[in-house]
Amino acid sequence: MSRCGEERRTARDEVYFSASGSFAQSANVASQARQISPNIDRYDGREYTVPHKEDRVRKAAEPTISCCPLKPQSQKILSSNFLRKCVVVATVLLVLGFIGLWAIGWLLTKPAQKQIGAAPSALGAENISFPSESGAEIKGWFARGEPQKGVIILMHGVRGNRQEMLGRAELFHKAGYSVLLFDFQAHGESIGKQITLGWLESRDAQAAVKFVKEKCPGEKIGVVGVSLGGVAAVLADPRLAVDAYVLELVYSNVEDAISNRIKIVLGPMGGIFTPFLSWQIKPRLGISTDQLRPEHVVHDIPQPKLFLAGAQDKHSTIEQSRRLFQAAAEPKELVVFEGANHQDLYWGINTDLYKRSVLQFLEKHLRQ
Repeated sequence: MSRCGEERRTARDEVYFSASGSFAQSANVASQARQISPNIDRYDGREYTVPHKEDRVRKAAEPTISCCPLKPQSQKILSSNFLRKCVVVATVLLVLGFIGLWAIGWLLTKPAQKQIGAAPSALGAENISFPSESGAEIKGWFARGEPQKGVIILMHGVRGNRQEMLGRAELFHKAGYSVLLFDFQAHGESIGKQITLGWLESRDAQAAVKFVKEKCPGEKIGVVGVSLGGVAAVLADPRLAVDAYVLELVYSNVEDAISNRIKIVLGPMGGIFTPFLSWQIKPRLGISTDQLRPEHVVHDIPQPKLFLAGAQDKHSTIEQSRRLFQAAAEPKELVVFEGANHQDLYWGINTDLYKRSVLQFLEKHLRQ
């Protein structure tokens, strides 16, 4: 028999014999005072309660529960196994988290190509293409306007294409401007391995300006860039040889842009994952986050700039838009669209404000 079993048996016997002796003493005392009360025995001025026989038997039969403590060696084994399991679980979670974040990075940069086709007949545009130093053959439409009325280059947002700029193209073309719409590399019909958040797209912007200068020599040029399109226009190096910029919903730096989008999906705490996604820019795109900071280079653009921002924009917040505006050199203007989020401001909640602000700005700087 084990040591623990012997200890339990010894403790049980001691309780039994001790209890039996006490019961016997109580019974002798009680028998001398039995006549005084059938329930309470009195003797020598003191009262004694006599236990029933069944209670004596039950209590004597009850085993005393004894717990044998684990040996120190056993405790160490259990602790070691628990820690090992914790390490395995933590490792699995870290691996799954890394895979998930890498997948998100892939989704943010994967190409957004699609077949576009011919331009709407109402625009009267021709299909064109031109080479870019991004490595892509850029596809687009060009609609000629009135001579010496100026040219507008339209640059779409991330994961979009020239089709989303059709409303603006019709607006400017009716005002007499020649209009160029094109697909950035890795967008629409333009080839490309991945979206680069404005880096290679800035070379497409330079190629577009070169194309327009050859197509319309001597004409003043304005650029209208939405989100990614605005970033590409600002990041272009050397600076674009144009006469005016309209910059819509442009992010101030790529870290803020990533953080804002994660928070939209995961809530405020999602911002803690920003460094893990920002880190991917180097291995994916071959550039650093410092090369994707419009707020650091916008002051080098001397041409007139019109900034358009949405007051409720969560992708490029109004605070970040104001910061970008403050960093820009004069001349500059800022128009805030109340109630607007990160949306197409032309088709948004205040189309009249868009038309009035942009047309007046372009008229002032391209035709006067």
